[in-house]
Amino acid sequence: MELTEQKTDQCIIIGIVGRLDTTNYTVLEKKLMDLAENHHDKILVECSKMDYISSSGLRILLMALKKITLLKGKFALCCLQENIQEIFEISGFTSIFEIYSSREEALKVF
Repeated sequence: MELTEQKTDQCIIIGIVGRLDTTNYTVLEKKLMDLAENHHDKILVECSKMDYISSSGLRILLMALKKITLLKGKFALCCLQENIQEIFEISGFTSIFEIYSSREEALKVF
């Protein structure tokens, strides 16, 4: 997995490239928790290049959502591939997360 970071006027966009699983979820966890601890409370996770997510990856995203919500910030996901969208639907996470089909659509709500 590789992470990208882009700062915009609205938020920080974290891009996930590759597989988010038990072998690398701690990299994303550290990144998201560091952002939250440094008062970056508007985070968009862009998933167009993420091709797999394990339960460990889902847990990290949920932890980040809870942390940002406590800060009264905004945490959203965008550009989920079809197989990732299906995992979110099966796990019930589509009702927990704000998920947008495009980056542009997501940025409008920040």
